[in-house]
Amino acid sequence: MNGKILDFRSDTVTQPTDAMRAAMAAAVVGDDIMGEDPTVARLEALAAARFGKEAALFLISGTMANQVAVMALTQLGDEIIVGEESHLFNLEAGGIAGLSGVQARPLRSEAGRFDAGAVRRAIRPRGVQSPLSRLLCLENTYDLHRGIPLPADYLQAMADLAHERDLRVYLDGARIFNAAVSQNTTVAALCAPIDALQCCLCKGLAAPVGAMLIGSRAFIDRARWVRQRLGGGMRQAGHMAAAGIVALETMSLRLGEDHDNARHLAEGLAGIDARLVDPSLPRTNVVQIDFGASGRDATPIVAALQARQIRIRQIDAARCRMVTHWGIDRDAVDTALAALREILC
Repeated sequence: MNGKILDFRSDTVTQPTDAMRAAMAAAVVGDDIMGEDPTVARLEALAAARFGKEAALFLISGTMANQVAVMALTQLGDEIIVGEESHLFNLEAGGIAGLSGVQARPLRSEAGRFDAGAVRRAIRPRGVQSPLSRLLCLENTYDLHRGIPLPADYLQAMADLAHERDLRVYLDGARIFNAAVSQNTTVAALCAPIDALQCCLCKGLAAPVGAMLIGSRAFIDRARWVRQRLGGGMRQAGHMAAAGIVALETMSLRLGEDHDNARHLAEGLAGIDARLVDPSLPRTNVVQIDFGASGRDATPIVAALQARQIRIRQIDAARCRMVTHWGIDRDAVDTALAALREILC
C-alpha cells in the first residue's frame, strides 16, 4: 500500500498545526533563564490562569515536569504513594529514585482509582524508623487504564484524605484536557483541590514539544531552580512556547472529536469480534484491544497492519492499544477497521 501512514500508537505522534508553525516563526524571544522571554512568560501566565493556580513553568517534556515536581515537593529519603501502573512509576527510567532519592509505595488501582482505605493504610505513621510519607501522586487520565478519566469528586476526596495527614497531592495531568472534555467540565474545576500538576502540550494538544508545571508561586519558584539543576533551563525558548500558546488556546476545543472517533473505533472492533473490546469503555481517546480473549497472538496482527501502513502499539502478547488524535480522522478509523476485518475474518 502506498500513501499516508495511519499512526494510532499514541497521541505523541501528532504534528503541529499550520497556526503553530506560523506562531513559532513569528515569536518574539529572549533569554528565558534570565527571565527575558516574553513568549514564554505569556505561555506560563496563560497556563496558570487556565488552571486557576498562581504560577506555571514551561518544561521540555511531561517526564521532566513529573521529575521536577517530585524533586521540588520531597526531600531525600521520603516516600511517595503512586499507582502501581502509573507513568511516574513505570515509564520514567526510575527517575524518582535516581533523581529525587525517594522511595515509591505503589498501590493497586481499579480503573485508575485508589481505594481510600488502602491510601490511609499506605500513609506511614510518624516514627524514627519510618520514611516520611510526603506526596500522593495521581494520574488523570490514567494512561495504562485505557485513558479512563477521574472525576472531580474522587480527586477532591483523595486531596482531603492526603491533606488531613499532611501530604501534598501531585497530579500527572498529561491528558487532563481529555479528562475535562470527557466530563463536560473545566481543568480548573477538576484540579481545584490539587496542590501541583503537569499538563502535556504535545499529546492531544499537538504542540511539537513541551509540558506545563502548575501550582503555587512558591512551588514554581522551587521548581524553576530544580529545572535548572537538571539542565532544563532554555534560552530562546519562545519559539517552542509559541506553539504551546496555540495549543492551549485552540486545540482543547476539538478533543471531543478524538473521543468520538475512539468510540467509533471500539464499536467497529466489537462488530468484528465482540471479545476484542468493551465498546462502552473508551471514555477519552484510548482504545485497548484484547486479541488474546479470542485466542489470537497480537504480534502477527501488528505486523499485518504495519504492512498496510497502519501502526498500533503492542502492550504484550495479547493486548494492543490504539489512540485517536489530531492526525486521525473518521476516514482513518474506518480504514483501520477495514484492515482489521480483513486480517481477522
